[in-house]
Amino acid sequence: MIAICACDPDSLDARVLIEELSAALAALTGDSGKAAFSADDARAARALFVVARSEAGQLLGCAALRPLEANADVGEIKRMFARPGTKGTGAALLAHLEQAAREFGYRALWLETRKVNTRAVAFYERHGYRPIANYGRYVGRDDAVCLGKALGEE
Repeated sequence: MIAICACDPDSLDARVLIEELSAALAALTGDSGKAAFSADDARAARALFVVARSEAGQLLGCAALRPLEANADVGEIKRMFARPGTKGTGAALLAHLEQAAREFGYRALWLETRKVNTRAVAFYERHGYRPIANYGRYVGRDDAVCLGKALGEE
């Protein structure tokens, strides 16, 4: 079983996972993604940062949800990460963020990843996310792919 709970993005557990994600992204894309997320993003209204753990308490992954400034109906997924080999962690984190987004009143979730991160693109597409026009800081970035999903009453 995977337990997911909110935590401060500056906590030791969160920092460990964020650093692992940043290193993995830097190796894959050449950019750690650190500039696109601030801990304060997850402390705003209608935002959160979560950590996933195994039954034994082992850290499995993390994810953040924040509002998009340009659109109050849309939440943005940030710093989504599942440690390699932790089957089901990504899906559990995504389901948790989607439920939280509904509770916050978001009608859709958007995210960005790099086109070269084909594993992430395929993961999101399996979970109902579809390509959307690049938004915000990603407009005009040919290396970026933006994905979105409308949130129903699923």
